[in-house]
Amino acid sequence: MTSFPRTVTSLACLSLGLLGAGLAAADSYPAKPITLVVPYSAGGPTDVVARTLAAAMGRTLGQTVIVENKLGAGGTIAAAHTARAKPDGYTFLIHHNGMATAPALYRKLNYKPLADFDYVSQVIDVPMTVVGRKDLPAKDFRELQAYAKAQGNKLNLAHAGLGAVSHLCGMLLTQAMGVDLTSVPFQGTGPAMNALLGGQVDLLCDQTTSTTPFIKANSVKLYGVTTASRLKSLPATPTLAEQGLAGFQLVVWHGIYAPKNTPKEAIDKFGTALRTALKDPEVAKRMADLGAIIPADDKLSPQGLQTWLEQETQRYAPVIKAAGQFAD
Repeated sequence: MTSFPRTVTSLACLSLGLLGAGLAAADSYPAKPITLVVPYSAGGPTDVVARTLAAAMGRTLGQTVIVENKLGAGGTIAAAHTARAKPDGYTFLIHHNGMATAPALYRKLNYKPLADFDYVSQVIDVPMTVVGRKDLPAKDFRELQAYAKAQGNKLNLAHAGLGAVSHLCGMLLTQAMGVDLTSVPFQGTGPAMNALLGGQVDLLCDQTTSTTPFIKANSVKLYGVTTASRLKSLPATPTLAEQGLAGFQLVVWHGIYAPKNTPKEAIDKFGTALRTALKDPEVAKRMADLGAIIPADDKLSPQGLQTWLEQETQRYAPVIKAAGQFAD
C-alpha cells in the first residue's frame, strides 16, 4: 500500500477543510440582517420602492432587510458610503438614474459608478409626470408651453435637489420646450411637492410613485406623462410626445449595487430574493397602483444592469453639459 508524506496529507486535509468552510459560509448566508442603503428621504419615491421590496425579500432570505436612508448631494453620499463598505454581502445600494448622471454632473466625485461596484439587478421602472399647482391657468400641456413662453423666466419648476431625477427631468423638459423655466431646488421630493401644493412653485416633474396620490386626489393639475405610451394607471392622460414634444421620453430606472468584490454567492442570493419579490402578487399590485413597471427578464441580472448603466451614462453626459448645471 502506497503511503503519502505527512506534509502532503496535511495540505490535502487543509484544502478540503477550507473548501468545506467556504461552502458552509455560502450556505449560511445571510447570517444577520442586511442593509439596503437609500440615497433619498423616507417617504420619497425611491424609499417607497425600497421598503416595499425589502419586506418581501426578507421573507425569502430569512433575515430582515433594513432600509437605511443616507441623504445628501444628489445621492452621491449614499453611493460613496456603499462603495467604501465592507464587501461581505451585508450592504447594498438601491439607486436610480443618478448613478448615470453623477459623472457628468459633479466635477469632483469620490467614487466611480462604473468601476467601484458589483451589479445585482435592475429593479423597477417608474414613469414621470408633469404636474402643476392647482390654480395654474393652462388647461393642458400645449397651453402650458405657450403660457411658459409668454411668462419668460417667471414660471418656475421645482425639483428634489441637484442630481435628483426631478432635476434631470426639469433640464430635459426646459430644453425640449424651448423655454426658460426658473429651477427651484428643494431638499427632497416631499418638500418640493409641499411647495407645489401650497402654491409657492408652479411646476414639478416627478415620479408616479410620488405624484399619483395627489393626482387621484385632484390636488394638482396633471399635464402629461413622460413615457412613450399612455400609462395603465392614468389611461386618460396623454404623453408629452402626443402633445407636441416629439420623442420626449424619460423613465426612472432603479438598480441594486454592492461594494466591489462582494462574494458572488451573496449577490446571487440577494438577486434571487429580489426577483422573487417582484413576482409577489402584493408587490406587483403595489407597484402597478403607483404606475411602476417591472423590467423585462433580461434586465433583471447583473449583466443587464451593467449594460444599462453604461448606456445611460453615455446618454446623459451631453444633456448635462448642454444645460451647464454642475456641482463641485
